[in-house]
Amino acid sequence: MTVSHLAKVPDQDAPPLHLQSEMTLLQRFQAVRDLTVKLVAPLSDADATVQSMDDASPAKWHLAHSSWFFETFVLRDHVAGYRPFDPQFHYLFNSYYEAEGSRHARGRRGMITRPSLDAILAYRKHVDMAMTAAFDNFNHAMRDLVELGLQHEQQHQELLLTDILHLFAQNPCHPAIWPKTKRDATITREKPLEWIKGREGQHEIGHDGQGFAFDCEGPRHACLLSPHAIANRPVNNREYRQFIADGGYREPRHWLSDGWAWVQNNAVDAPLYWQKDADGRDCQFGLDGLQPLDPEAPVTHISLYEADAYASWAGARLPTEQEWEVAAQNADHSQGQFLTEAGAVRPAVADGNLLSAMFGSVWEWTGSAYRPYPGFAPAKGAVGEYNGKFMSGQFVLKGGSCATPLGHIRPSYRNFFYPHQRWQFTGLRLAKDI
Repeated sequence: MTVSHLAKVPDQDAPPLHLQSEMTLLQRFQAVRDLTVKLVAPLSDADATVQSMDDASPAKWHLAHSSWFFETFVLRDHVAGYRPFDPQFHYLFNSYYEAEGSRHARGRRGMITRPSLDAILAYRKHVDMAMTAAFDNFNHAMRDLVELGLQHEQQHQELLLTDILHLFAQNPCHPAIWPKTKRDATITREKPLEWIKGREGQHEIGHDGQGFAFDCEGPRHACLLSPHAIANRPVNNREYRQFIADGGYREPRHWLSDGWAWVQNNAVDAPLYWQKDADGRDCQFGLDGLQPLDPEAPVTHISLYEADAYASWAGARLPTEQEWEVAAQNADHSQGQFLTEAGAVRPAVADGNLLSAMFGSVWEWTGSAYRPYPGFAPAKGAVGEYNGKFMSGQFVLKGGSCATPLGHIRPSYRNFFYPHQRWQFTGLRLAKDI
């Protein structure tokens, strides 16, 4: 690992930058809904039906559930005279809302061969027409629900892509959904890893109250940071390949106990989707098919266990959620590799600036448990089940990925997954005590 001078994170002298949009809420509604449909345009009915594992959902289910959200929490509860598209859909496409009653088992969503993909798309049109017709009569509270529904659908756009990727990775023919990603020819090599001195002392984290945020992002509160440094960029494939070559997956001293058991029980020896081609070259499967491994691109599809083991091998550690967020508060979260349209999605080389790629490209594991902030209280009703009840056994990831829709991310955003999960675009950035 190349380590150069110890730079310093500049003091925060301006509030975080926020995306400014001239689109009305209705226009945003239409744009988000349209993008979801465009993402599944290359899929057949069979592609959209199959479920590759319990953690993933069929594309058809994502399409329906994101419509179920608007139908249930906006149209059913607030629009007089609305008639559901199909009463059975309330059971079929509920995810985890206990307040909404029973639901189809998550691990058996792939058994829903009917309704067909065309029927689900008709369901979406039905919901969209009803929402559009009622939009002018929505009060402030209803518009807040619409905003929550849009943010919810953007989360499902990312899950939709990562679930399709996992499904297609099971196919030995290595099918590509979209053409190979075009890379900027002027970017050929990642900037050397540098350590940046983090800010110390008391700072505030959590959402600042400007614009939308999920409930788990607040309340804003003070945190105390000890002397530390944070890497200027995520770990790349070339560096991670050195970890593998040095026996990283065979050396238990680098691994958490649960992580070592996970490696042994699942015969893990590389990031998910790494494999050899017919000529023995290192490749990575993506939505653009099987492509040569880019050594300078951020490593992705690794579990928390793998990220923590790499950090241990490198003589470092994972940043805490607090360290990461304070370091990112001056970064422009509108700049980064995000999802903007239907097409191949694959992490790319960062631009080389200090603290580059803090937003977009890959989600970055932190060493912090996903737990409530001081003073947190879930919202009342079914929407209160959105985040709070999952604050157990999971870890926080920050920054978004190449599959995160543009405009969906911010410094306070808290993603969370279990430590063994890695089918998302998950990577790591190093930190250390100084």
